[in-house]
Amino acid sequence: MRSRQHSSNLSRRLPTILNSSTMRKNFSYLIPFFLLLIFPVACKKVIKLDLNTSSPQIVIQGNIYDQSGPYNVKIFKTVNFDQSNVYPPVSGALVTITDSSGNVERLTEKMPGVYLASATQGVPGWTYTLNVILDGQTYTSVSTMPFAVEIGTIYFQKSLFGSEIYPVITFNDPVNITNFYRLILFINGIKQQDINVTDDRLSEGKTISYIIRPLDTDVKLKSGDNVTILLETVDKGVYEYFRTAGREEGQSASPANPTSNISNGVLGYFNACSVRMLSAIIP
Repeated sequence: MRSRQHSSNLSRRLPTILNSSTMRKNFSYLIPFFLLLIFPVACKKVIKLDLNTSSPQIVIQGNIYDQSGPYNVKIFKTVNFDQSNVYPPVSGALVTITDSSGNVERLTEKMPGVYLASATQGVPGWTYTLNVILDGQTYTSVSTMPFAVEIGTIYFQKSLFGSEIYPVITFNDPVNITNFYRLILFINGIKQQDINVTDDRLSEGKTISYIIRPLDTDVKLKSGDNVTILLETVDKGVYEYFRTAGREEGQSASPANPTSNISNGVLGYFNACSVRMLSAIIP
């Protein structure tokens, strides 16, 4: 069954969505809030955590979009599996972002562990270098922003062996370009923690239909639910990070850490990506 699609002013509202951890329901314009193994077009993986204790590790997470900023870089420490999901922020770092035109911005720490870039602009095709100096260590990451891929439709289908409802997103993969994608699902304004990534290795130049099946069995979509999907077009380094990451995106201590695109053994990622968003209400 298909739903009626709803669009929004993406460039005006997306930074708030991507940088906010709490969202309100707003059914009047369907954007209540922004922050992932099906073959040939899907890839999901969950890495089991070691229940033993381990020393806290530094995590760096940064995003730049092809939308209006400001953007931020978050720095915090991991916690053990049996601890609450409250990640201690890390203050006092020197954080800079340099773009391929030679512009350099030093980020301002607006709150503990959150460093804000107010002048940097996200431009498809540009390369961005993140540099973090902390406690005598230097961490560097380079990410090139791909061009955006537009979302075609969102519709819903029922499970063949039950009453579950799953959202399906379609988009047309460009010809002769290797693309990597990350999909982020919001249900009634709540960001789901599942990691959904895919590439066009077997679907280059074709229409990709991606079914999102929440791993949380307590999440049951129903009529009237507001579903929003973000489609990020990412570079290969970001794709590899999320492809190898567990449910907590590498924030909990684990012996099988995801493949970070940041140097010097630090956890996390730096993501310069293009993003598109579409919402629909289940009929």
